[in-house]
Amino acid sequence: MLVKTCGIKTTDAAAVAVQAGADFVGFVFAPSKRQITPEAAASIGNTLPFHIKKVGVFVNETVEDMLKIAKKVGLDVIQLHGDEPASVAEQLPYQVIKAFPVDRNKLKNIQYYPCDYYLLDSPIGKYRGGNGTTFDWDLASDLAIDRKKVILAGGLTPENIQEAIERVQPAGVDVSSGIETNGEKDFNKIRAFITNAKHTKG
Repeated sequence: MLVKTCGIKTTDAAAVAVQAGADFVGFVFAPSKRQITPEAAASIGNTLPFHIKKVGVFVNETVEDMLKIAKKVGLDVIQLHGDEPASVAEQLPYQVIKAFPVDRNKLKNIQYYPCDYYLLDSPIGKYRGGNGTTFDWDLASDLAIDRKKVILAGGLTPENIQEAIERVQPAGVDVSSGIETNGEKDFNKIRAFITNAKHTKG
Protein backbone atom coordinates (compact mmCIF):
# COMPACT_ATOMS: atom_id res chain seq x y z
CA MET A 1 0.00 0.00 0.00
CA LEU A 2 1.48 3.31 -1.10
CA VAL A 3 1.19 6.13 1.44
CA LYS A 4 1.39 9.84 0.66
CA THR A 5 1.74 12.27 3.56
CA CYS A 6 0.67 15.67 2.30
CA GLY A 7 0.97 19.23 3.54
CA ILE A 8 4.43 18.64 4.99
CA LYS A 9 6.02 21.90 6.17
CA THR A 10 8.93 20.88 8.39
CA THR A 11 12.02 18.72 8.13
CA ASP A 12 11.05 16.91 11.35
CA ALA A 13 7.60 15.94 10.05
CA ALA A 14 9.13 14.71 6.80
CA ALA A 15 11.70 12.64 8.70
CA VAL A 16 9.03 11.00 10.86
CA ALA A 17 6.98 10.15 7.78
CA VAL A 18 9.98 8.64 6.02
CA GLN A 19 11.01 6.60 9.08
CA ALA A 20 7.45 5.30 9.40
CA GLY A 21 7.44 4.11 5.79
CA ALA A 22 5.85 6.84 3.67
CA ASP A 23 6.33 6.54 -0.09
CA PHE A 24 5.43 10.10 -1.09
CA VAL A 25 5.92 13.43 0.68
CA GLY A 26 3.60 16.16 -0.55
CA PHE A 27 4.22 19.91 -0.62
CA VAL A 28 1.27 22.25 -1.16
CA PHE A 29 2.02 25.24 -3.38
CA ALA A 30 -1.61 26.38 -3.70
CA PRO A 31 -3.41 28.75 -1.29
CA SER A 32 -3.98 26.71 1.86
CA LYS A 33 -3.11 26.74 5.54
CA ARG A 34 -0.49 24.17 4.54
CA GLN A 35 1.03 26.23 1.74
CA ILE A 36 4.81 26.22 1.57
CA THR A 37 7.31 28.24 -0.44
CA PRO A 38 9.37 26.50 -3.11
CA GLU A 39 12.51 27.47 -1.19
CA ALA A 40 11.30 25.81 2.04
CA ALA A 41 10.13 22.73 0.15
CA ALA A 42 13.50 22.44 -1.59
CA SER A 43 15.25 22.61 1.78
CA ILE A 44 13.10 19.77 3.16
CA GLY A 45 13.38 17.81 -0.07
CA ASN A 46 17.17 17.86 0.15
CA THR A 47 16.95 15.84 3.39
CA LEU A 48 14.83 13.05 1.90
CA PRO A 49 16.22 9.69 0.79
CA PHE A 50 16.36 9.15 -2.97
CA HIS A 51 13.52 6.58 -3.00
CA ILE A 52 10.96 8.98 -1.47
CA LYS A 53 8.93 10.68 -4.18
CA LYS A 54 8.45 14.42 -3.77
CA VAL A 55 5.00 15.60 -4.87
CA GLY A 56 4.05 19.19 -5.62
CA VAL A 57 0.35 20.03 -5.22
CA PHE A 58 -0.97 22.76 -7.52
CA VAL A 59 -4.42 24.26 -8.15
CA ASN A 60 -5.08 25.83 -11.56
CA GLU A 61 -1.45 26.94 -11.92
CA THR A 62 0.21 27.70 -15.24
CA VAL A 63 2.37 25.01 -16.79
CA GLU A 64 5.29 27.43 -16.85
CA ASP A 65 5.12 28.11 -13.10
CA MET A 66 4.64 24.43 -12.24
CA LEU A 67 7.73 23.49 -14.23
CA LYS A 68 9.75 26.28 -12.64
CA ILE A 69 8.79 25.17 -9.11
CA ALA A 70 9.25 21.49 -9.94
CA LYS A 71 12.81 22.16 -11.09
CA LYS A 72 13.65 24.31 -8.05
CA VAL A 73 12.27 21.77 -5.54
CA GLY A 74 13.37 18.64 -7.39
CA LEU A 75 9.86 17.24 -7.66
CA ASP A 76 9.21 13.73 -8.92
CA VAL A 77 5.44 14.06 -9.25
CA ILE A 78 3.03 16.91 -10.00
CA GLN A 79 -0.43 16.72 -8.45
CA LEU A 80 -3.14 18.68 -10.24
CA HIS A 81 -5.81 19.52 -7.69
CA GLY A 82 -7.89 22.04 -9.59
CA ASP A 83 -9.87 22.12 -12.85
CA GLU A 84 -6.90 21.45 -15.10
CA PRO A 85 -7.84 20.06 -18.52
CA ALA A 86 -6.10 17.04 -19.99
CA SER A 87 -3.99 19.34 -22.17
CA VAL A 88 -2.22 20.64 -19.05
CA ALA A 89 -1.29 17.15 -17.85
CA GLU A 90 0.01 16.27 -21.32
CA GLN A 91 2.54 19.13 -21.15
CA LEU A 92 4.14 17.96 -17.90
CA PRO A 93 7.30 15.81 -18.18
CA TYR A 94 6.62 14.33 -14.73
CA GLN A 95 4.44 11.66 -13.23
CA VAL A 96 0.98 13.19 -12.74
CA ILE A 97 -1.56 12.66 -9.99
CA LYS A 98 -4.95 14.16 -10.89
CA ALA A 99 -7.38 14.83 -8.07
CA PHE A 100 -11.10 14.32 -8.61
CA PRO A 101 -13.76 15.33 -6.07
CA VAL A 102 -16.03 12.32 -5.80
CA ASP A 103 -19.48 13.18 -6.99
CA ARG A 104 -21.21 11.36 -9.82
CA ASN A 105 -21.35 14.31 -12.22
CA LYS A 106 -17.61 15.00 -12.18
CA LEU A 107 -16.47 11.44 -12.70
CA LYS A 108 -18.16 10.53 -15.98
CA ASN A 109 -15.01 10.54 -18.11
CA ILE A 110 -12.36 10.10 -15.43
CA GLN A 111 -10.84 7.08 -17.17
CA TYR A 112 -9.78 9.18 -20.16
CA TYR A 113 -7.70 11.68 -18.18
CA PRO A 114 -3.95 11.28 -18.93
CA CYS A 115 -2.42 10.67 -15.49
CA ASP A 116 -0.42 8.09 -13.58
CA TYR A 117 -2.77 8.13 -10.57
CA TYR A 118 -6.37 9.17 -9.97
CA LEU A 119 -6.66 10.76 -6.52
CA LEU A 120 -10.24 10.39 -5.30
CA ASP A 121 -11.01 13.15 -2.79
CA SER A 122 -13.94 14.60 -0.90
CA PRO A 123 -16.17 17.19 -2.60
CA ILE A 124 -14.65 20.68 -2.60
CA GLY A 125 -14.77 22.62 0.68
CA LYS A 126 -13.01 25.84 1.67
CA TYR A 127 -9.83 24.55 0.05
CA ARG A 128 -9.20 21.99 -2.67
CA GLY A 129 -8.40 18.99 -0.49
CA GLY A 130 -7.27 18.81 3.12
CA ASN A 131 -10.77 19.46 4.45
CA GLY A 132 -10.88 16.40 6.68
CA THR A 133 -14.16 14.97 5.40
CA THR A 134 -14.78 11.54 3.92
CA PHE A 135 -17.05 10.74 0.97
CA ASP A 136 -19.23 7.72 0.18
CA TRP A 137 -16.54 5.11 -0.50
CA ASP A 138 -19.04 2.97 -2.41
CA LEU A 139 -19.00 5.58 -5.19
CA ALA A 140 -15.29 4.88 -5.69
CA SER A 141 -15.99 1.18 -6.11
CA ASP A 142 -18.31 1.84 -9.04
CA LEU A 143 -15.74 3.63 -11.19
CA ALA A 144 -14.46 1.96 -14.36
CA ILE A 145 -10.80 2.71 -13.65
CA ASP A 146 -7.73 0.64 -12.94
CA ARG A 147 -7.47 0.07 -9.17
CA LYS A 148 -3.68 0.10 -9.53
CA LYS A 149 -3.97 3.81 -10.37
CA VAL A 150 -6.30 4.84 -7.52
CA ILE A 151 -5.11 6.89 -4.55
CA LEU A 152 -7.80 7.36 -1.92
CA ALA A 153 -7.96 10.66 -0.01
CA GLY A 154 -10.46 12.68 1.99
CA GLY A 155 -10.89 12.50 5.74
CA LEU A 156 -8.63 9.50 6.28
CA THR A 157 -7.32 8.97 9.82
CA PRO A 158 -5.40 6.31 11.75
CA GLU A 159 -8.79 5.09 12.99
CA ASN A 160 -10.61 4.65 9.65
CA ILE A 161 -7.78 3.88 7.23
CA GLN A 162 -8.09 0.09 7.50
CA GLU A 163 -11.81 0.09 6.69
CA ALA A 164 -11.20 2.54 3.83
CA ILE A 165 -8.56 0.31 2.24
CA GLU A 166 -10.65 -2.83 2.64
CA ARG A 167 -13.68 -1.22 1.00
CA VAL A 168 -12.05 0.73 -1.84
CA GLN A 169 -9.01 -1.47 -2.57
CA PRO A 170 -6.83 1.45 -3.78
CA ALA A 171 -3.18 1.33 -4.79
CA GLY A 172 -2.41 4.09 -2.33
CA VAL A 173 -3.79 6.48 0.28
CA ASP A 174 -3.22 10.19 0.87
CA VAL A 175 -3.47 11.92 4.24
CA SER A 176 -3.09 15.49 5.46
CA SER A 177 -5.51 16.75 8.13
CA GLY A 178 -5.90 13.21 9.52
CA ILE A 179 -2.32 13.29 10.83
CA GLU A 180 -2.65 16.69 12.50
CA THR A 181 -3.52 17.99 15.94
CA ASN A 182 -4.58 21.65 16.18
CA GLY A 183 -3.50 22.22 12.58
CA GLU A 184 0.05 20.89 13.00
CA LYS A 185 1.48 17.56 11.96
CA ASP A 186 1.30 15.11 14.89
CA PHE A 187 4.21 12.68 14.85
CA ASN A 188 2.33 9.95 16.71
CA LYS A 189 -0.57 10.18 14.26
CA ILE A 190 1.82 10.04 11.31
CA ARG A 191 3.35 6.82 12.65
CA ALA A 192 -0.04 5.28 13.51
CA PHE A 193 -1.56 6.12 10.13
CA ILE A 194 1.29 4.71 8.09
CA THR A 195 1.57 1.58 10.25
CA ASN A 196 -2.18 0.89 9.96
CA ALA A 197 -2.21 1.52 6.20
CA LYS A 198 0.80 -0.71 5.53
CA HIS A 199 -0.63 -3.57 7.61
CA THR A 200 -4.01 -3.64 5.87
CA LYS A 201 -4.52 -6.03 2.99
CA GLY A 202 -5.91 -4.08 0.05
